[in-house]
Amino acid sequence: MKKLLLFFLLFTTGLVLQAQQVAVLKYGGGGDWYGNPTALPNLIEFCNQNINTSLEPAPQPVEPGSTDIFQYPFIHMTGHGNVYFTPEDAQNLRKYLLGGGFLHIDDNYGMNEFVRRELKKVFPDKELEELPASHPIFSTAFDFPNGLPKIHEHDGLRPQAFGIFENDRLLCIFTFESDLGDGWEDQQVHNDPQEVRLKALQMGANIVKFAFSN
Repeated sequence: MKKLLLFFLLFTTGLVLQAQQVAVLKYGGGGDWYGNPTALPNLIEFCNQNINTSLEPAPQPVEPGSTDIFQYPFIHMTGHGNVYFTPEDAQNLRKYLLGGGFLHIDDNYGMNEFVRRELKKVFPDKELEELPASHPIFSTAFDFPNGLPKIHEHDGLRPQAFGIFENDRLLCIFTFESDLGDGWEDQQVHNDPQEVRLKALQMGANIVKFAFSN
C-alpha cells in the first residue's frame, strides 16, 4: 500500500512540474510512431496562440513502458501500421491513464485493428465507445456540432471518435477516418486548403484543452 501511495504521489508531482509538456508515444511493433513530424509542433503553436496554453514547442518521444510517461499529462500517438505493447507497456499505460494521464491516438491510416487489439491489453475490461457529437470535447474551445471533422478521405468512411472511460472520465480518445495529424502538418506537405487545416487544428486544440481541463 505504501509503494502504491508513493507511486501516485510521484505521478501527481510529475504532472504538476511538467504540466506544459506533451509527448509522442514511441511504441513497438514496427509502425511509424514518428509519422507526421511537423504535425504536433504546429498544433502546439496553434494552441499557444489561440487557447492560452504555454506548451513547450518541441514534443518529446516517450516509450509506453517507461516511467517518463508520468511527466506528461498529454501523450499523442499516431502512425500507419502495426502497434505492439508488451505486458509491461500495457500495465504502465494503464497506471498512467487511471492516474490522470490522457492519450490521443490519431489513425494516420492503417492503425485501427492494431490499436484495438493492443488497447485490450491495457484495458481488458473496457471497450472503445463512440463519442456522440454532444460530447464536450467537440465544443470545449471551438464548436463542432457534427462531431469529428473529416480531414482526409482515405477509405471514404465517416470520421469517428472513440473513447475509453473510467466512470465518467475520458482516459483516451481514438480519432478514426479523420486524420487530424495530416491537417496539422505544414501546408506544403499535403496541400490542404486553409479551411481544412484550420478545422484540423481547432479540433486538435479542443482535444488538448479537454485533456488539460479534465
